[in-house]
Amino acid sequence: MLAERKPEWLRVRPAGGESYAHLKGLLRTLDLHTVCEEAHCPNVWECWGGGTATIMLLGDLCTRGCRFCAVRSGNPQGALDLDEPRKVAEALADLGLTYVVLTSVDRDDLPDGGASHFAATIRAIKARSPGILVEALIPDFQGDLDAVRTVVDAGPDVLDHNLETVRRLQGAARDRRANYEQSLSVLRGAKAMRPGLFTKSSLMLGLGETREEVLEAMRDLRANGVDLLTLGQYLRPSEWHLPVQEYVSPEAFDALRVRGEALGFAYVAAGPLVRSSYRAGELFLERVLRQRREGAGA
Repeated sequence: MLAERKPEWLRVRPAGGESYAHLKGLLRTLDLHTVCEEAHCPNVWECWGGGTATIMLLGDLCTRGCRFCAVRSGNPQGALDLDEPRKVAEALADLGLTYVVLTSVDRDDLPDGGASHFAATIRAIKARSPGILVEALIPDFQGDLDAVRTVVDAGPDVLDHNLETVRRLQGAARDRRANYEQSLSVLRGAKAMRPGLFTKSSLMLGLGETREEVLEAMRDLRANGVDLLTLGQYLRPSEWHLPVQEYVSPEAFDALRVRGEALGFAYVAAGPLVRSSYRAGELFLERVLRQRREGAGA
């Protein structure tokens, strides 16, 4: 096991600033959750300081128990805030954002895994702020492609689902209800449902994977139509979670970015502090999507 002392490139500054305080206050007022806080994201200062955040739908209690994730596990027993879509749309309108990422906990206690709630939130956002671009980072819905279609039909501009780690480490890192092939089928299915839909996925590094295993996962994602990829360093949230086996250097991440671009990904964000919701990647997507809209309207 690797010593827990982090290298210099993983040090981040503490959260703060006017935009950070405004966003945090607004989210508290509306009783909304963000993956930024629940998953202990190291980039919270950058995103919140810039007035952006990833909204986490369906509460803060996840029915899965993945060994890498800081979000609380348990059984919400069907609890659902039916007013959440309106509250999220209201918050985003107040912030004046042009691009938002929606994600959620896994809700295996709900018949559709929460897909209809995801869809209702996307529609509420688009109705209140027609110009906003919405990226939906979805769970696997236990491989139910009808649930995936429910989200896709609501009109997200980008559809994400994270593969999380290489094939060999799936069982050690992810809940037993998740698996490599199921995640690939979700991404492949979503891509086939709407022409022109951008799909996206993410891998954590530092769990003991080899570079060849990472490249295999990248090739599998491209073979299943994934357009965008993020690669970041796994950081251990607590003693219960899997230990870090390696702190991957910025140079190694950069080499993987180059390999990903050669495989044909439209965009690869790779670095120690990169996460599946990553501001640089979102800025790239916003530029491409708005160019596409302008082209369609020409």
